[in-house]
Formats: sequence, C-alpha cells, structure tokens
Amino acid sequence: MYAIPFLDIPPLRSAAGSVRLPGSKSISNRVLLLAGLATGTTAVHDLLDSDDTRVMLAALEAIGCELRRDGAVLHVTGIGGQLPTRQARLFLGNAGTAMRPLSAALAVLATLQGGEFDLTGVPRMHERPIGDLVDALRQLGCPVQYLGHAGYPPLRVGNNRPTPLSTHEPVRVRGDVSSQFLTALLLALPLATGERAVTIAVEGELISRPYIDITLNLLARFGIEVQRDPANPYAAFTLPQGSQYRSPGAIHVEADASSASYFVALGALAGIEAPVRIEGVGLDSIQGDIRFVDAARAMGAQVEGGAGWLEVRRGAWPLKAITLDCNHIPDAAMTLAVMALYADGTTRLTNIASWRVKETDRIAAMAAELRKVGGSVVEGPDFIEVTPPASAAHWQASPIRTYDDHRMAMCLSLAAFNALAGARPPRPVRILDPQCVAKTFPDYFETLFGLVRADVAEIPVITIDGPTASGKGTLASEVARRLGYALLDSGALYRATALAVQQAGADPADADAVTVLASRLDLRFEGDRAFLDGRDVTDALRLEATGVMASRISVYPAVRQALHGLQLAFRRLPGLVADGRDMGTVVFPGAALKVFLTASVEQRAARRHNQLISRGIAANIDSLLADLRARDERDTNRAVAPLKPAPDAVLLDNSGMSIDEGVDAVLEAWSKRHI
Repeated sequence: MYAIPFLDIPPLRSAAGSVRLPGSKSISNRVLLLAGLATGTTAVHDLLDSDDTRVMLAALEAIGCELRRDGAVLHVTGIGGQLPTRQARLFLGNAGTAMRPLSAALAVLATLQGGEFDLTGVPRMHERPIGDLVDALRQLGCPVQYLGHAGYPPLRVGNNRPTPLSTHEPVRVRGDVSSQFLTALLLALPLATGERAVTIAVEGELISRPYIDITLNLLARFGIEVQRDPANPYAAFTLPQGSQYRSPGAIHVEADASSASYFVALGALAGIEAPVRIEGVGLDSIQGDIRFVDAARAMGAQVEGGAGWLEVRRGAWPLKAITLDCNHIPDAAMTLAVMALYADGTTRLTNIASWRVKETDRIAAMAAELRKVGGSVVEGPDFIEVTPPASAAHWQASPIRTYDDHRMAMCLSLAAFNALAGARPPRPVRILDPQCVAKTFPDYFETLFGLVRADVAEIPVITIDGPTASGKGTLASEVARRLGYALLDSGALYRATALAVQQAGADPADADAVTVLASRLDLRFEGDRAFLDGRDVTDALRLEATGVMASRISVYPAVRQALHGLQLAFRRLPGLVADGRDMGTVVFPGAALKVFLTASVEQRAARRHNQLISRGIAANIDSLLADLRARDERDTNRAVAPLKPAPDAVLLDNSGMSIDEGVDAVLEAWSKRHI
C-alpha cells in the first residue's frame, strides 16, 4: 500500500502472467450481514480484506455478533434476528454496501425490539442519496431520522420503543436510482415476516439487475426463498411469512468480477505474446459484471474461460469502438471508458445514470480525467462518449484525480499503455491518492506491476548520493517506501562483498581475489533483511568494521565493474531509489532526479556516534570524526567514480533535518521534476 499523495506509472508495453483476485466487495458485505443476522455460525472463506469489509465487521461486532478468525477463515456467529445490543453509533466510511443494508436491517430490528442506532460515514457518504430507502422504511412504520441533510446520511434508526410494523401493503421503492436500496430491503425484510408475508414493489425500471440477482442467490443460501412472478420477475418480490435466516455452515466468496475487468482489459490491450490469466472468478460467476467479458470480446479481445478462471489476450488492434447499454455492468463499464482510448472510433456507453450516485459522480469524473490524458469526451445525464486522442502527439501526462474513488484509480492506470497506441513520446501516468484502492483491492498496483512490462530506460530512478554517515541509506529507504519503489542500497553490495572476503579468508588487498568474490555475490533482500549465500547478514552488514573494509575494496575499478550489472538489475517497476556514492554520476547517469547530500562531517560524526551508543556500542567522537575525514578523502580522490555530485544534482544539506523533513524535501523535488 502506498503512503504518498501520488503514484507514477511509467509507460507500459506488454502484460502476461497470472493473477488471483481478491473476493468480491458486493458478495463479501452481503455475506457478512447475512451471517451476522442468521442463527448459527458461518465459516466465511476468501473474504475480501478492504476498507468496506472492515467497517462492516466493526459494525457487526458493535451490535453483538461474535467474530473469530482461524487463519484465512472468518467464523461469524450471528444474532439470530435478536438484538443483543440495543444502542450503538456505527461509522461506515464510504461503504454503500454497508450503510444501506445495515440502515434497513437495524431500522426493522430496532422498531420491532426497541433500540436506537446512529449510522455515519465520511463526508462523501453524507452526499450519497438514501432518501428512497428511508421513504420505504417509513412506509413500514420504522422511525428514521436524518441527522444532517434530508435525503442523506447520517441517520438515526429506531427510538428505543418497540413498535409493530405495517406490512399489510407492499413496500414501494424506486428502482431507477440505485439497486442497493432494493438489496437493503431484501436483506432486511425477512426479519419482518413474523405475522405475514412481506412484498416489495419496485416503481419504475430497475437498474443494475445483476446485483439483485446476487442478493437473491445469497438469500437462498441462507434459507430465504424469495417469490417472484416469472412473467415480470423484477417488478415485485415477496418474502414468505416466518422467514428465518439460517447459516449454511460455510460459504466461499467469489473473486470480484468488477476487479477482473481491469485485468481483462489488460489482456485485451497488452496480452500480445502471452495471455493474462485471471483466477478466482470465471464464466460461471453469479456476478453480473462477468458479462464485461462479452463487451471486451465485442471490442476485439480474445477471451477463454471456465469455472473460476479466465484467459485474455489481444485480438483486434486497435480495439473496436462499440455502443453499449451498460445497465447490466454498471461498475465494470468504467473500464470500457478507458479501453475506448485505444479504439478505432467513438465508444458510447449508455444507461449509466447510477454512476452519478456512486463514490463520486463517476460520469463527470471520468469525463474530466479522460480529457486530461488526451481523449475527447461527451457526457450526458446517463451516458458517456469517448473518442481516442486525435494523434500520437495529443496524448498527455497530466496528474489523474481519483476523487477518493477506488475504481477511478484502477481504471485510469490503464492509460499508461499509451505507447501501444503510438503516443510520441510515451507518457507516464500519475495517479493521485493511490491508496484509495484499499476500498476493494488494497494490492491492486503491486498486482498490476507483477504482470506488466516496461522499457527499462523508461522506469524512473531517483539517486541519493552522499558521503559516509550522511543518512543517505535511511533517507533512500523511506523515500522508496513512500513511493512504493524498489530500493538499491549500493553500500550494502560493497559491505556484502567485504563480508564475502572475510568469510573466504581472502586478502582484501588482493584486488583480483576480491573481484572474483564480487562477481559471484549471492545476495538477496527480503523486506528489511539481507541474505548472503542464504544466511541472514543484516546485522553483520551494519558493523563498523564491515563498513571500513567496504570502503577499502570499493576503490578497485574491477570490483566496481563486477557489481555494476547487479546494481542495474534493481531497476524495476514502478521505479527505483538508489543510494550510494556514484549512483547519479556513474550507475544511473540518466536518473530523473539526482540528490546529493551535503551534511557536514561534524554532523555526520555526531550522528554515527549517537547510532552506535544507542546500540550499546562504545564509540569515541574524535576517532569517528578522523575516520570519516579519511573516508571522505579516499572516496573523493579515488581514480574511478570519485565521490562528487552530478552536475544536475539537487544539493540537499540535511545537517539539521529530521528523516521526515529530508523525505519531504526529496518528494517535493520529485513531484516538480517528474510529469
């Protein structure tokens, strides 16, 4: 997960490999609520771990459900339709799949049994309409109070007084705003069937019908068989008298078909020599968004699939422009809007009015961001038309706003394949607020980078050079963590070579022997640990004696050449932060940003002294100062790759800076120089 305001994606050229997708958000939160309301304990397998499911889990615990984890399996012991807790304040973030069904279920329970619950969220949740659901609940006699603006959360349901519900007449709800309102009533009203059957009547055309099919499928798994008229199955839904939720014992959550759309698109765009394989969801999916496969095929993708898997590769190129009614794939249709950038004409997506009441107004947001990368867009109340950039030169590299909307971030990442559409020059893509993908797919970008390929020369590099004890290693490590980039600690390579010399009993003055050991170095990094010949040498690398020997052997030109190829191999997606003494001058002279630290030798000696003392190692400030001056002299005056700033380096005096201040300075410079 990225802890920065932006993520830069270099131009991407191809894709191949296999991905196992996280569980469906829509299924996960439905299953959690059903398990929480049911009698018995449900073992939930493959549950999505995301912001939306976390707020649902917290809410279930707050109302009295018992949760127990056994490895990857979550055991939910439900309340059996009886409230153990009669009052709570529930924070539901920006999770519509939690806010709407919980509001309905708790309104019914609080009315029948006596209780009062406040349901709140982030500011954007308080802008998402809920009035049609509230109107339906009030028809039943549920006390529901708006705590802010009428028609929107936050809400208070119940008034602590048990009251019978009015279920003689059908409960009426609009179907043309959001299917989540109907889903919420379908999940809540089995709790209200003690005296008679309850019918829900849908007014107007029901949008997003596939999500209702998911709800009906899962209700059946928990013992509720909803009755419908086969001649008009989406007009009315009857919940039989005496309906009771019963745990199925165990249930598996399908992978998210909406998330699969990004990787189907990935194969269609860039699966040139090999396919992209998607596991966890297949052509047998109960999710309506699996029909995205049909749309991708219509645009030219080659798709094969079966139970729980899909394989996609490029077919027609450029893609074919299409006109499509997207009522059946409302979330996945966003991916089509970005695929349209690579089509042979104008793509028109219709019947997407529900986009406007999602995490953001997705029609307006998508139109604005597609224009930024060079597309031509026409938007209407319930449609969007996208035409690719007029020429190779029309592709742009403007930062992409995500509006705290996970799907905006994931969709627009696909604009990084503009080189395949002939963009000249190829354009990187900057995604603002990349951590918003945590809502449904926290590891999306890591997964993407594991499948795609870029020209090595286009993978961005930041170099941080400086003398011994200037703090470059700590600074580089934190910059890499914040950017989600790979890290090259070049000093660790020389220190590892020094350890290899010690282990082999070689003479450090024998340049040829040291060079042979450097060329055979078996060094790997796992997180913050380093392994040499399979042995953890993290602590040994930090020893002062190891650093002294590393400084001695680094003067040999042949040793530096032997390690050069290993250093270059660290350059991988999405980028690299490399620290050392010659990263910006010799190893990566074309780096997009070069930083050279200029902390004074006195300040560096004080830092090193404090580090050693904090580890319980005796140290003398005068001897440290003398040693650093000697190292500086040796590094500055060596014949090959002497220590000096690159001509275009940013000079950063970090003598009086904290680590965070130094990181902020580098990131500010990066933000200005890149894109």
